[in-house]
Amino acid sequence: MNLDEFLAHVNRGELITAGSDLHEFMHGASQEAFRITARINTGYRDAAQVRALVSELTGEQLDETTTIFPPIYSEFGKNLHIGKGVFINLGCRFQDTGGITIGDGCLIGHNATLTTLNHSLDPARRADMTPAPIVLGRDVWLGASVTITPGVTIGDGAIVGAGSVVTKDVPANAIVAGVPARLIRYNDVDSRRPDDESDS
Repeated sequence: MNLDEFLAHVNRGELITAGSDLHEFMHGASQEAFRITARINTGYRDAAQVRALVSELTGEQLDETTTIFPPIYSEFGKNLHIGKGVFINLGCRFQDTGGITIGDGCLIGHNATLTTLNHSLDPARRADMTPAPIVLGRDVWLGASVTITPGVTIGDGAIVGAGSVVTKDVPANAIVAGVPARLIRYNDVDSRRPDDESDS
């Protein structure tokens, strides 16, 4: 089992059976993620050093316009994809085994939790896991202590109120809040970036 084989499996949404080679690979990879996040979270690191370590964690070069305030937690790392101009506040947790994509310009409030694995409902198979990705579009704002459950997509420009638990997809430019999160209203502000104006 190697990383490419594992990612191909989980990105198809296929079961990770307890005790399987996939399960063992996942647990082995988590040790590497823990080693890197421990370096990020222990002692002072300037913004460039944090970006370098998060790039090591994800295996992708983090753009210099993205800022992350430690501590940050991830149990896998190599299926976490972070866009440009992103701000991630302190204490966020990314269970990215099933895939997390954070679009350009997203703001993620402190103590947000994004989860991408579901356990089996059958108690005899409870340790089996089904991956399901989370996708945040461009310019999404997650308030403090938001929880996003597996398989959720949040559309461009959407806002999720602090403390919400998001269990279903959120349309673009929607404002949602609550447990579970429900539509409050749509944001009527023109969310185009300045560099998009030439398209009008």
